[in-house]
Amino acid sequence: MKSHVQAVVIGGGVVGCSVLYHLTKAGWKDVVLVERDQLTCGSTWHAAGGFHTLNGDPNVAKLQGYTIGLYDELERITGQSCGLHRSGGLLLADTRERMEWLKLAHGRARYLGLETALLSPAEARDLLPLIEDRFFIGALLDRADGNLDPYGTTHAYAKAARMGGAEVYIQTPVRSLARRADGTWDVITDKGTINTEHVVNAAGLWAREVGRMVGLELPVLAMEHMYLVTDTMAEVVEFNRTRGHELPHAIDFEAETYLRQEHQGLVLGTYEKACVPWQPRQTPWEFAAELLPPDLDRIAPSLEIAYQHFPALARAGIKRVVNGPFTFSPDGNPLVGPVQGLRGFWCACAVMAGFSQGGGVGLALSQWMVDDDPGFDVWAMDVARYGGWATRSYTNAKVRENYSRRFSVRFPNEELPAARPQQTTALYDVLLARGAVMGDSWGLETPLWFAPPGVEPRDVVSFHRSNDFQHVKAECIGVRTGVGVTEIANFAKYRVTGAGAESFLSKLLTKKMAAPGRLVLTMMLNNNGKVIGEFTVARPAEDRFLVWGSSQAQLHHTRWFERFLPKDGSVTFERLDMGLVGLSIAGPRSRELLQRLTDEDVSNEAFRFMDHRSFDVANVPAAVNRVTYTGDLGYEIWVTPEYQRRLYEAIWQAGSDLGLVNFGMRALLCMRLEKNFPTWYRELRPIYGPFECSMDRFIDLSKGDFIGRDKAVQEQQTGGTLRRISLIVAASDADALGDEPIWHGGKVVGWVTSGGYGHCVDHSLAQGYVPRELAEDTRADAFEVEILGERRAATLTKLPLFDPSGSRMRA
Repeated sequence: MKSHVQAVVIGGGVVGCSVLYHLTKAGWKDVVLVERDQLTCGSTWHAAGGFHTLNGDPNVAKLQGYTIGLYDELERITGQSCGLHRSGGLLLADTRERMEWLKLAHGRARYLGLETALLSPAEARDLLPLIEDRFFIGALLDRADGNLDPYGTTHAYAKAARMGGAEVYIQTPVRSLARRADGTWDVITDKGTINTEHVVNAAGLWAREVGRMVGLELPVLAMEHMYLVTDTMAEVVEFNRTRGHELPHAIDFEAETYLRQEHQGLVLGTYEKACVPWQPRQTPWEFAAELLPPDLDRIAPSLEIAYQHFPALARAGIKRVVNGPFTFSPDGNPLVGPVQGLRGFWCACAVMAGFSQGGGVGLALSQWMVDDDPGFDVWAMDVARYGGWATRSYTNAKVRENYSRRFSVRFPNEELPAARPQQTTALYDVLLARGAVMGDSWGLETPLWFAPPGVEPRDVVSFHRSNDFQHVKAECIGVRTGVGVTEIANFAKYRVTGAGAESFLSKLLTKKMAAPGRLVLTMMLNNNGKVIGEFTVARPAEDRFLVWGSSQAQLHHTRWFERFLPKDGSVTFERLDMGLVGLSIAGPRSRELLQRLTDEDVSNEAFRFMDHRSFDVANVPAAVNRVTYTGDLGYEIWVTPEYQRRLYEAIWQAGSDLGLVNFGMRALLCMRLEKNFPTWYRELRPIYGPFECSMDRFIDLSKGDFIGRDKAVQEQQTGGTLRRISLIVAASDADALGDEPIWHGGKVVGWVTSGGYGHCVDHSLAQGYVPRELAEDTRADAFEVEILGERRAATLTKLPLFDPSGSRMRA
């Protein structure tokens, strides 16, 4: 066994072997994998082996497409069979809502280049005669679906890695991990110690335990998962004989089951509501290639429906029942990437769909390690998307919720209840009493909209305009015509201080730092010149800065900031978390309201647009920014938590005669659409450059060097490939949400990133990306946006529909 290597991958399942192979493919040869027992002996060996391309996040779907396309290459490279069966698959809808979800998925597949088709029940039955089609109203065919041999595929990855120079050590359990003073890691095993620059936690069922070796509690939980294998079925034999190929896969949403052919019988698996966690505290180290006792009573409700929908199943004998543990994260997506605060420690965990995602995870992580960039937008899989609030008990509750909803439709306005409320501010009960409907924003309860007296504060979930529509409209109009107040605690907040603070921020951000007492809006780019963040930066003093950004990305951004901190101690970087909370007031009467709360002069001359000041507001020490995301006159008032409640009550006492309204996140997002403002995670993601994002004014190429500047210069010179555009959509009772295809000239040319209704401009609006050369086509109805399967005419607008000159913000 080697004593010094460049990287050690811990875990010999399909994910660990994929990471090892992709590291060698990326050029790292001095890499090893250590496995406590035999390859595949955790969850991989008993997996059902299915694969599919569709995913709720299109960027994850791209990686799944890569994974599926990789298997032919693996077989060709190694001569090792993966046991591929490319049978295609059907998703079966029994309700209008599920059919609408399939229409959304089909639209998303158009711009991803996936081969899908919407089918009638009769067409689905022709492909899969086992269906009792009277129970269904439609289906989606995904031609890329199939299944494989888990053992053969994992060994194909391992063999390809060995051919690339890697070594695999089986029966080599890792006992501990230790950090040396030089930043490298000692991987201490039963067979010796390996010193390495990089450790990859791909330990599957033992991912938590490996994380704990470095003081990390990963949000991972294993769940018992059951599937049964039938005896030979005459219906399957006859189909194979007459059609000359296998039955397609099927997913039955109502029955919570998946189905595929296995030899001349079927595999039937369930994601039952009465799900059971496995070993919620500690995975036994001695557990190996074992199964758990079956419990058919637990899945009986699902089987009962499946037997109605597929009557031949009820006549089939059961050959065996497989019940084995698989790991899940709270949202069901993998945990991938570098861990903030643990340089050189990487995760490739909670990859529940290992044979759909394992190749893509290996590719993205290897590129991240070798090239300092995953090469894809992996935000939906980034381990940094969870903070310290994702405790073990929180994870247990959310994983059980996610598992039980595996085949449930998630509506765009649906907030899932498990493990909530987790974090609240001092205003939580006050806002609930005023009719707030709350949402979960990075573990924090955040008001979405406010139900007026006599209206139940509850979302009616739908893909269409829902019960909040008129109330969000009232909030938007209340802000635009008078003044509104909203909580803004859900921003990420950072403090950067020290003699080197300005040069540090200038290296990372795209604009010059403002003078003391001023604000600057700026972007952050990666080494490839792609957008990885947007921030508001205030400069209270020469050597002190306050930075605000997206709450969901705060660990992601902290990881980046910490990486570039100077080692001479000239800069102190602090994440403030909930140590700083705030309220925003916005609207044409917001200055009048603020003036009632302070003896400071807040006139336009004394307190200009983009000013930052510290003064008392309602007797409360506050930091005040003259800026709001509404695009109207407004102010952000930041205070420490003990003052937030008093501040809110004082605002209501002072503003009751000014038409003051509460407004929530949905109204805020509507108003930002009216201003063509982008938002992080939707319009601003690391697959877009700053000029593609139409964010030219936030990039200053004349200032000193900053990370990504050279690539940004190239993009400015070439114009880039894409452009962010805003569209007025002729929608009916449903607006674009995000990920719908954009059509032009009868072809799909782009995709929607976000959408909604602009209540103060009375139009349905959408933002998205199209090829740069189409971004000047302002002809009426030159574009179309596909909403729930229907193409709706759309017109590109170059200027914001609300206050295009921006005069109201500066008034």
